[in-house]
Amino acid sequence: MFPINTEERLRKELRKIKALTDKPFAVNIFSPEEGMDDSYTQTVLNISLEEGVEKFLSVGFVNQKLFKKIKDHNATLIHRELTPTPEAAKMAEDAGADIIIATGYDEGGWIPQNQIGTFSIVPTIVDAVDIPVMATGGINDIRGVRAAFALGAEGVYVGTRFIVSEECPASDITKQDIIRSKAKDLIFVSQLQRSTPHKLARELESMYKSGKPAEEEMSLRPGMLEGKLDEGIVSVNTAIDVISEVKSCEDIVKELMADFIK
Repeated sequence: MFPINTEERLRKELRKIKALTDKPFAVNIFSPEEGMDDSYTQTVLNISLEEGVEKFLSVGFVNQKLFKKIKDHNATLIHRELTPTPEAAKMAEDAGADIIIATGYDEGGWIPQNQIGTFSIVPTIVDAVDIPVMATGGINDIRGVRAAFALGAEGVYVGTRFIVSEECPASDITKQDIIRSKAKDLIFVSQLQRSTPHKLARELESMYKSGKPAEEEMSLRPGMLEGKLDEGIVSVNTAIDVISEVKSCEDIVKELMADFIK
């Protein structure tokens, strides 16, 4: 079940996007393993299709039922496996994915379990499929884009760099925290997530090291959005050293793609 008004909010945001641009956009959906409860995903998908969305980015696992429904509506499907492998990429391609995102251990957010860096996993996935591959994980400037393209990727999927943008609703305190922090400062708050080092993050780090479970995802809003650094976590990729200033999204895109946009 959705929280109250979530469906209404989703429709409102989709209509707002359509009013602001005639450019393509995708809706992010979680793709659960076969047999798992997918009611949330199906609700997001149904509303998005009703609103005319034509592109979807599935994050999670290859789900034949979900993929088929998207493709039956002639929508573009971009798939991002949580822990990428050549086998999973090929399964996604066979199930109808149009583009694969190859995620490296360098990323922010939920870290892959295979501990393979971005520029090791990208060529492996490129060699495994016949569809375009996008690279993600630690790409914060044009050098990362150039490296990804040199390894066979045809696009990049960038997250952390856009947190430090003018348009991002994250707190200015959080943005400055990212600018000040270095990769060497990052700590593990769980097996699957890093954070800049502050009070709660250090407590979670201690729990993780001692084998105690923690719900670090509940701490994202205070740290990432509200700038309450001691009450939350700030999850970023390992290339934050190269982020030195807040810029507009337009300027970030122009910088990242300067070699490729005429």
